[in-house]
Amino acid sequence: MASSCCGTKKQKLNGTYTATNGYSSTSSSSSSGRASNGDDAAANNHNCNGRIVGGQYFTSSSGGHNDHSSTNAGGYMPNGHGGLMNEQKSMANSMPEMCFYCFEVLYRELHNLEEPRTPCFTNDPYPLFVTWKIGKEKRLRGCIGTFSAMRLHSGLREYAITSALRDSRFSPITRDEIQRLTVSVSILQGFEEARGYLDWTLGIHGIRIEFYNERGSKRTATYLPQVASEQGWDQTQTIDSLLRKGGYRAQITPETRRSIKLTRYTSQEWHMSYNEYRELLERQSLHNVQLGKVQC
Repeated sequence: MASSCCGTKKQKLNGTYTATNGYSSTSSSSSSGRASNGDDAAANNHNCNGRIVGGQYFTSSSGGHNDHSSTNAGGYMPNGHGGLMNEQKSMANSMPEMCFYCFEVLYRELHNLEEPRTPCFTNDPYPLFVTWKIGKEKRLRGCIGTFSAMRLHSGLREYAITSALRDSRFSPITRDEIQRLTVSVSILQGFEEARGYLDWTLGIHGIRIEFYNERGSKRTATYLPQVASEQGWDQTQTIDSLLRKGGYRAQITPETRRSIKLTRYTSQEWHMSYNEYRELLERQSLHNVQLGKVQC
């Protein structure tokens, strides 16, 4: 069951909600960090199957997404583990390569080329989302992911294509558009059941709610961490919007909000523009040429 959490335009919370502004059920959250422009990564460069890994960091950001799963992903990165910080650091170091890989997958798909080589980053399973935006205004162009843990190699390959070509809210991305694209990869982590509908922090947590609509049907909906801040909402406004996006049409009362089961989570997210992708691709080609000269 697909659902979205990315906004295509600013939503007004005036008591009347529309279901077509690009926000809907199941989204993800991100505790994003800002990385350097490559100074810290330079020492970590290495070659794997002809691909340059590391070498450049890009500013992290958060985005909304479509979800293809209703599975609760709690426990994939449990809080309190001694190795959590190292795991997060390792993941952050790999995320530029993940974005690069998504561009490779989409470019080759659009040009009917063979699939890219197996990437170097970890192939551990995580919930993930891939978001495509276009132009200087970063207009949403496609965004789909899953709350089920997927092996990163196959998961990113699948959702790089699915979010670009099969997001039902948009027409498929074309060859002519690829030069104006920016890709974001979100790796979801730290799922925790909240003690109430306000037990989460704006700009830090993504939230996923479960509730019963006025017909008694169980529904879910989610927003990534940045959504509320981008829209200028407080917590209650965010919850009300999320209920509407999940299909709740009756009057929202304090009792309605208290009946929600809320799961909060964070994510690591990075983005890469097409120009940055091409720059890394050229570095890779130059690196391979230099290796060839040495081998000769």
